[in-house]
Amino acid sequence: MTGSTLRQLWKNEYFQTAIMIVLIIIVVFGFWFGLRAALNTNYPVLAVASGSMSVYQSNDDGWHPFTPTLHTGDLIIIEGIKPQDIYAAPRNASGRSGDILVFREEAGSDNLIVHRAIGIQVVNGETEFVTQGDNLDTNHGPGPGSPTPPENIIGKVVFRIPWIGYLALIIRDSSGVYLIVGLIIIIIVVELVFSTSKSKETQAKKDETTDKTHEP
Repeated sequence: MTGSTLRQLWKNEYFQTAIMIVLIIIVVFGFWFGLRAALNTNYPVLAVASGSMSVYQSNDDGWHPFTPTLHTGDLIIIEGIKPQDIYAAPRNASGRSGDILVFREEAGSDNLIVHRAIGIQVVNGETEFVTQGDNLDTNHGPGPGSPTPPENIIGKVVFRIPWIGYLALIIRDSSGVYLIVGLIIIIIVVELVFSTSKSKETQAKKDETTDKTHEP
């Protein structure tokens, strides 16, 4: 392929759009895998899907961004943690409380749970973590997956962003997937129409310039 052919191809709007899409995909995947490496976990970002960690108990609508626990629709950042570094303590009035852990409900399960480490117990020489949600209206004792062995722990929550997790929850639903795909298609179509219109406008100006050049 000659240099002139490459230059001509680069000027093509469809080619530029395709390159832009590829670059966006590379950046997104690069960011994701970089985040996994930096935080030392395969699940560095998750969305909170239930109100089991909400201190607002049965009235968790997700619109409480400044409270110290988690709410439906929160986007949480997770960091890998060694079992010996986990702090376990019940939530209390002074605000001092144990780490919020993300863990598998059982070994090999894809069902992840976000609960607080409220205690440590040793069974047959093996350390296990007792976990419970902060929503005392629905969590009257240790929650599912508790006591949790160290090998089931994904990491601890180190940061949360209110409301942003709703997008991930929408995508998880089948109707949400169709909506996102539809929006992507619309964006691509609009981009192509805009590029085509711009190309025609540029060509018209060139033709006008050419006609003026050939006038006697």
